[in-house]
Formats: sequence, structure tokens, C-alpha cells
Amino acid sequence: MYTAHPDRYADMPYRRTGRSGLKLPALSLGLWHNFGPDRPAETQRAILRTAFDLGVTHFDLANNYGPPPGAAEEALGEALKADFAAYRDELVISTKAGYLMWPGPYGEWGSRKYLLSSLDQSLKRMGLDYVDVFYSHRPDPDTPLEETMGALHSAVQQGKALYVGVSNYSAEQTREAARILADLGTPLLIHQPRYSMLDRRPEESGLLDALDELQVGSIAYSPLEQGLLTARYLDGIPEDSRAASDSPFLQRDAVTADLVASLRELNEIASSRGQSLAQMALAWVLRGGRVTSALVGASSPQQLRDSVAATASLAFDDEELARIDAAIKG
Repeated sequence: MYTAHPDRYADMPYRRTGRSGLKLPALSLGLWHNFGPDRPAETQRAILRTAFDLGVTHFDLANNYGPPPGAAEEALGEALKADFAAYRDELVISTKAGYLMWPGPYGEWGSRKYLLSSLDQSLKRMGLDYVDVFYSHRPDPDTPLEETMGALHSAVQQGKALYVGVSNYSAEQTREAARILADLGTPLLIHQPRYSMLDRRPEESGLLDALDELQVGSIAYSPLEQGLLTARYLDGIPEDSRAASDSPFLQRDAVTADLVASLRELNEIASSRGQSLAQMALAWVLRGGRVTSALVGASSPQQLRDSVAATASLAFDDEELARIDAAIKG
């Protein structure tokens, strides 16, 4: 029987999410594609136990995580029942809806029917009465934003979610979503954008500025840029890597000679900081406190431990930041 480590809160930094009372760990665990029937159940449970023992109290999911879709939520449901029943109030569990889950016109996007039906299915898969955060996973170009935000508000009113968030929304869409939710009486808690040293659109598009102004939290996904910001690609494309597998998330032709040269320079900077490239990439996303938390995946407990070690050194001086920018710009 699992018993959580007594010192689990000793080292992990926690950050307040926007102007809310909710604090998130600097690193959160994303269950994305590492939890499903193609992975050993015991490994999945060991990753979750290790996360909680290290103070990673936030588990992030979506209805379509797996594979197949729904499998990650089912895996978490089994782990919650077996290991975490006594710790539910120490956990923040989030899920999302927006991408394709079932056939027909009601199986994706942002209608009230889809979002609330999906949330009910997610709760059933996880064996929960409520989630802590429920997200609109992507904006719907054909559904009024008032309807999508109204569905999130209803989830809170029904007691099925404590907070709500959005993901993949532009700065303008986020401002409007926050306005609608404020009028309804359910504040926008958090935005989940893709953000990394190699993907700076949240900065360049003004999204981070909008979140600062709105006092909305943020949690960055893909901070390691699908594994590019690790030691995996310092010598090109390994045959067992994501880029070599025809993954839709990382194409082989994205790993250019110029990118590899940049990664090697970044790795040298990381070494001078006493960090791995992956640890520096996580620290960079969290620098300065603008981002509440960074989402990491893990295929093993040790990989998660290595990621959590990044929180020991989150500060950068101006010279380091300039060297990082120069390395990326080539």
C-alpha cells in the first residue's frame, strides 16, 4: 500500500495562479501520451507516486489523452483508487475538452452539449465527483464564445469543476473569454499555451502581457519542445526518437543542421549552469515568475526526478539570457 513521502512539500516551489487562492507546483505532470494500455501499468503508477512524493501535486489531462483517447483518464482513475484516495484534497486534477472524442457533430469543439457531455465522461473515467480545473482545449470558430464560456461556468455551478481555464486561445480571445466569465461570476483561472525557448509565440503575440493584465495564471505545455530541448538530438536524429518515428508532433525535417548547432550551444550554456539542457529549458520557461507552472511528461520515475531537479536553479542573469537568445538566433 502506497504511503506518500512525509517531506513531499519540502523542496517544490508553489506559485499562486493569477489572483486566485490556488497555488500550483512549479512543475506539473502532464499525462498526455505516456499513460495508456501500451505502457506498463506499474510504471505509470510509479511515475504518479514519484511525482507526488516530490511535491508535484498537479496532474494535467484531457479527454483525448492516451492513446487511445480516454486512456490516460482511465489510468489515472485506477491510480487514484489504488494509491491516492486518501490524498485527493492534496491534488489538483485538471482535464480539457475540445478535440475529437466521438463521431458526429457533437463530438468535438466548443458547444455546450459537447463540453458538458465530455466532462461527465471524464469524471466517470477518473472516478471523480469533480475536477479542480476544466479547460476549453481550443477555441471554436463556429460556436459563440459566450456559449463555450457559459458551459465552463455551468460546470462550476454544477459542482463538477472548481475552476476553469482555456488553452490555445489568442491574446484577444483570452481577453474576451475573461470578460464573459467575469460577467457570469466565474473568473478565468488559467491559460495553457505552448511555450518554450524555441517557441516564443506567447511572448511575441502579447499573450503573456494579456495574462499579466488580466491577473490570469499560465501553465506552459511542450516546454521541452517535443524532446528537442534535451540531450536526445545533440548529434542529430536517433533512430528510436520521436522525430524518427513519423510522429505528427515532431517531423524529421524539423531537426536541421542549424537547429542541432543551436542545441549544442544551448547545452554548453546549461552545463555552465550545472544543469542538463532539459533542466535549463524548464528553468527558462519558469524564469521571472510570469509562468505559474510548466508541464512535463515522463516515461520513467527517474526522468521525472531529473525534471524536478530543475526547480533548484530558476534564476538567470542577463548574460545567460543573452547567450541563449544568440544561440537560438544563430
